Amino acid sequence: MDKSKQKILNALGYLVRQRRQELGISQEELGLRANLDRTYISGVERGVRNPSLTALVSIADGLGISVSILLSGLEEKVTTYNEKK
Repeated sequence: MDKSKQKILNALGYLVRQRRQELGISQEELGLRANLDRTYISGVERGVRNPSLTALVSIADGLGISVSILLSGLEEKVTTYNEKK
């Protein structure tokens, strides 16, 4: 995978993890709420999974937010990852 795509996935994973931790729930609990496996949630958070649009909708729903809110800080976070590398 090229580095720019990896930075996007890392940034997305950070945003999912941040929101999940703010809610004080485990990956397993988010998986249950989103109807996804815990290992899938883990992969998204680690930036090794490239979730489909339907998976993003499920994750956002499991976090109790819209997809637009979930992704609202993505571009800023990608920029941060670009500056680090």
